[in-house]
Amino acid sequence: MKVTHGQIIARGLTNCCPNCGAKTLFKEGTWFELADQCSACGLRIEKDEGFFLGAMAINYGVTVIGFLSPVAILWYYGVLGPKLAIGLALGAAVFLPLLLYRSTRSWQLMLYYSFLPQHLPANRRELSALEDENV
Repeated sequence: MKVTHGQIIARGLTNCCPNCGAKTLFKEGTWFELADQCSACGLRIEKDEGFFLGAMAINYGVTVIGFLSPVAILWYYGVLGPKLAIGLALGAAVFLPLLLYRSTRSWQLMLYYSFLPQHLPANRRELSALEDENV
């Protein structure tokens, strides 16, 4: 494989294109607008309608498990007062998903291509060349 699992994971964690490694997942100058395709290699970013529902699930899970649950546990054991716990929970429920938006979109691509690396154009060309040799 031209693009290895390690490269796919590293690129996913750094919000880069899983195919070529360029920082082109989002349109320049915007925080929320995903590019249709990578301007460096042409990889189509959004596979199908609803492809990034997984990113929403990841974002929700990280928010609830990573922050809201610890706040609830600290409140339950009396470490945090009720007003502080509610304030932290509400603040996290609003702002943490916004902060994680770009990362979770990239993590969704990372997970997809980690399981299906042959779907990357860089790896597909290599596989089709091998098939031609075997014919």
